[in-house]
Amino acid sequence: MAQLWGGRFTKETDQLVYNFNASISFDQKFVKQDINGSIAHATMLGKTGIISPEEADKIVRELKSILNDVEEGNLEISSKYEDIHSFVEATLIDRIGDTGKKLHTGRSRNDQVALDMKMYTRDEVLATRQLVKELMLTLHNMMKDNLTTYMPGFTHLQKAQPVTFSHHIGAYMEMFKRDYSRLTDIYNRMNYCPLGAGALAGTTYPLDREMTASLLEFTGPTLNSMDSVSDRDYIIEFLSALATISMHLSRFSEEIIIWNSNEYQFIELDDAYSTGSSIMPQKKNPDIAELVRGKTGRVYGALMSILTTMKGIPLAYNKDMQEDKELTFDAIDTVKGCLALFKGMISTMSLNKERMRQSAALGYTNATDAADYLVKKGVPFRDAHGIIGRLVLYCIDNGKAIDDLTIKELKDISQVFDEDVYDAISIETCVLERGTIGAPSPDAMQKVIDINEELLKNLQ
Repeated sequence: MAQLWGGRFTKETDQLVYNFNASISFDQKFVKQDINGSIAHATMLGKTGIISPEEADKIVRELKSILNDVEEGNLEISSKYEDIHSFVEATLIDRIGDTGKKLHTGRSRNDQVALDMKMYTRDEVLATRQLVKELMLTLHNMMKDNLTTYMPGFTHLQKAQPVTFSHHIGAYMEMFKRDYSRLTDIYNRMNYCPLGAGALAGTTYPLDREMTASLLEFTGPTLNSMDSVSDRDYIIEFLSALATISMHLSRFSEEIIIWNSNEYQFIELDDAYSTGSSIMPQKKNPDIAELVRGKTGRVYGALMSILTTMKGIPLAYNKDMQEDKELTFDAIDTVKGCLALFKGMISTMSLNKERMRQSAALGYTNATDAADYLVKKGVPFRDAHGIIGRLVLYCIDNGKAIDDLTIKELKDISQVFDEDVYDAISIETCVLERGTIGAPSPDAMQKVIDINEELLKNLQ
């Protein structure tokens, strides 16, 4: 057992206790962050005279060598060490002797692990945000290509009013724009350096915390040493953002699954993003969409886990906080994988545009516009609503769309109808007349696309 402590103890830790307590199996992910944090700390110790510049240079050189050896596969991170901090420091001491023992001057494993987790999370926030941006670019191009791809819009999963595919996926574009913004906010709020907080009360050494913060590209140092080592808000915020991204992907996946069904046939998924059945040769299953939908519960579980872990912890550091890592790592990997696969799935699927248009017509999605037509002819809206209700009932009984009816059939229900009704209630007109910003008409959508174009150009 390789540990950084033990002077106060008179016997070895029980092996089961050691195994239960150890974190090397998962915090070895932090090797780059731990070494870079140690390089910054050693550099600061040398600059402030807490250790000599020569000692600092020697430590920094060897830390870089250790990182290079790990990355090249020449040095294995062994489970005989309790955690990644023990591994790095013990390896350093093995290589340069007593000088390596000076690295830990003025810091604790508490502020060290707080730094490692924050640096790791910070990198993952940016990586996730980039994947959201790539998905937004895909949606943006699909919106531009489908300004006149007509389809039914739904409420209660019932056909409601005609929209376009551009308008429908534009709703998801807005969701992912908010997701991107949330990730940016999280990055800006979390980007303060806890290194130098010590165990919980700082240190008597004259550390330059502004220097280490700057070296590690933080906005500045954290301002309370107790909060520095016990803060996990940024993880909760990130997991909350990941849960929201997952929810948006899941909603979209649900629609992909419905649209891909035999009953709808709005889309066909590419073979590369589908699977077959071991017994039913006709099947083409939307497994990627289903897995994205299913993995949302996994991400929710990680969020609930950390919220539950943190809810009863007094200040400052407690070992409970070690539980912040494994589920967070899993949630990050899950969402990043889902974003990449979902982007590939929607960018390769094909649209059955005529089927989508027919579905809008046969779903009586122009019924509201037919009522509006009567209102413009002087019929009170409540009366118009009743007339169109009878009209739809007649269409259902006869298996027709509203715009398939003859003028005689229309006049049999209301004499107010005239030949101009056909243009007024065509699917194209129904969409075209909805021209306010945020509505589905091509002109309104083009304004939104132009706004998004500018936004995407300026995203980091």
